[in-house]
Amino acid sequence: MMEYLHTMVRVSDLEVSLDFYCNKLGLVEVSRKDSEKGRFTLVFLAAPGDIDSARENKAPMVELTYNWDAEEYTGGRNFGHLAYRVDNIYDTCQKLKDNGVIINRPPRDGYMAFVRSPDNISIELLQKGEPLPPSEPWLSMKNTGSW
Repeated sequence: MMEYLHTMVRVSDLEVSLDFYCNKLGLVEVSRKDSEKGRFTLVFLAAPGDIDSARENKAPMVELTYNWDAEEYTGGRNFGHLAYRVDNIYDTCQKLKDNGVIINRPPRDGYMAFVRSPDNISIELLQKGEPLPPSEPWLSMKNTGSW
């Protein structure tokens, strides 16, 4: 089973973006996370009719990613990824790999992996519930390309 989680968009000015998405478009902030170590802020937004479901991780959201260090986003780099929750990250990645899909960021942690679509769209796969115990061949697999 797979569930659609969110679409990530990088923003260059968080306050201006929140004004647009919340005050003008009408989305509602569901959660926010600041990462000192990673130097970024994540803000998850939901449509008003999806707020309760989004708070329970049962409705898709928009993830605004604000990187604290200035960066100019060109060539569509401001669009980040689509995210899906899967029942078993290892089985999902193995099925993709068996069908010729490159696992750009293997699920070494038993929780997160990234692949790319034929059109180079980054897709994040997240393990449902707790991470699975680290397992080979994923544990020692290196990143391939960008994700």
